[in-house]
Amino acid sequence: MIAETLGRLPRAVAADGRLGDLVADGAIAGAVGSAALNMATYLDMTVRARPASSTPEESARRLTAALHVGLGPEARAANRRSGLGPLLGYATGVLCGAVFTAVGLRRLPAPVAAGLFGAGLMAATDGVMTALGVTDPRRWSPTDWISDAVPHLVYGVAAVATLHQLGARRGGPDRAASRGRGRRR
Repeated sequence: MIAETLGRLPRAVAADGRLGDLVADGAIAGAVGSAALNMATYLDMTVRARPASSTPEESARRLTAALHVGLGPEARAANRRSGLGPLLGYATGVLCGAVFTAVGLRRLPAPVAAGLFGAGLMAATDGVMTALGVTDPRRWSPTDWISDAVPHLVYGVAAVATLHQLGARRGGPDRAASRGRGRRR
């Protein structure tokens, strides 16, 4: 079913005629998903009494260095990285939401779409951090994987739920498709 849907994606997007609406809805869904991801992360920090991750700031440091973007004197640069790291996370979540929606992942059954949204965002963020040398997933413990996967799955669930809600308000074809999935008539 997934391969069949992925094979129809370019035609589905072109035939849909609402690409701008889809991108906007996806960006909104990505923002909601990013907020949900952060809440899940903060809940994990609270429950396990673990410290905040340094990876957002380190990613910002390495990315700005790779792009030769100066952030000012070190004291100010550190403060800017503190803000830039989370902003990059939100930007990635919003962008992924828009892209995943535009290519048609929203048309899959909700659990599958949520898993793909979450896995896609996780691959994007972890891939960039790995490329920047911030982390190495090959060295992660099972707890590290769970700590990363669960908030990304929460992102996917929140993003897909938001998309379904936006589609229902518009009364568009996504609403009918999401209601009819998995049921025989």
